[in-house]
Amino acid sequence: MKRSSLAVLLSAILLLCLFTGCAGTLRQQDRTVFAMDTVMSLRVYAPEKDGTLDALEALLIELDRELSATDPESKLSGLNSSGAASDRALADLVRRSADLSRRTGGALDLSLLPASRLWGFPSKLYQVPDPEALEALRSRIGMDKISVTEEEILLTDGAQLDLGAVAKGWAADRCREILEENGVSGILALGGNIQTVGKKPDGTDWKIGIQDPEDPSRNRLVLTLAGTHAVVTSGDYQRAFTENGVTYCHILDPQTLSPVQNSLRSVTVVADEGLLADGLSTALFVMGREAGVAFWRSSTDFEAVWIEADGAVTVTEGLSGAVHDGDVTVVKR
Repeated sequence: MKRSSLAVLLSAILLLCLFTGCAGTLRQQDRTVFAMDTVMSLRVYAPEKDGTLDALEALLIELDRELSATDPESKLSGLNSSGAASDRALADLVRRSADLSRRTGGALDLSLLPASRLWGFPSKLYQVPDPEALEALRSRIGMDKISVTEEEILLTDGAQLDLGAVAKGWAADRCREILEENGVSGILALGGNIQTVGKKPDGTDWKIGIQDPEDPSRNRLVLTLAGTHAVVTSGDYQRAFTENGVTYCHILDPQTLSPVQNSLRSVTVVADEGLLADGLSTALFVMGREAGVAFWRSSTDFEAVWIEADGAVTVTEGLSGAVHDGDVTVVKR
């Protein structure tokens, strides 16, 4: 066989492997799951009967049962009721989140559940609480109320945890592990959390829309990303209520125990890990844009997008080449 013919044959084999995985034809497979109080859309590119979607769905339902702050039968509710738990996986999540809380100077705080309940966010029975009632909760709130080892979690002074700021990111990391172990690529939309894994079979990049806070049915801009990434958005439009002309969002400021009031409408974080992106999107929203940019300049493990109430968009320089369909200001280190 001539060398040129051999090269053509080898190229054909490589192309075949790209689209079949050398183990069966790759097919786009989609599934919708309701878990963690949101609709999740799962898309994988895998052989028809490889079972990846079944594994993802089972994992998400399991994590929903474990990490729900409103399900009285969940592991988290058991911890909040008793003040103690022995669970290696839950301890790992709480410990890593506590580390991120310290890193962000407390802007990420998992102990805000009593205040969130007073505002009515978990029950959706919204109200503006009496300031004195809110202040009376302060002795129960603070990351210093949480002690965690490799397996044990202890809550003091009546503290209760809400893992809503990190749970879907943690779930995305676990889902990513399943896809990588199965050698499967895909894109998962877990509420406001997007997780990409690997490459699309046709070799094109992933396109991820960032919602317009004024009209979440359309995108304010689009990110084009290659490979595996966690992309998480926290915004004041995702869950909020209005009373006496004032809109209150579900993201609470640990300093005031009240919904954040600043110039931001949303923050999007792009990172390698879902937990990191999830926790930071909340923390950066609490910080505000200027403090958030300063925090980014002192970090090396994430990029971010800020959308403000006046429509201005700020992106970190690592995303400048990935942004499409929007006028942006790029900040540099």
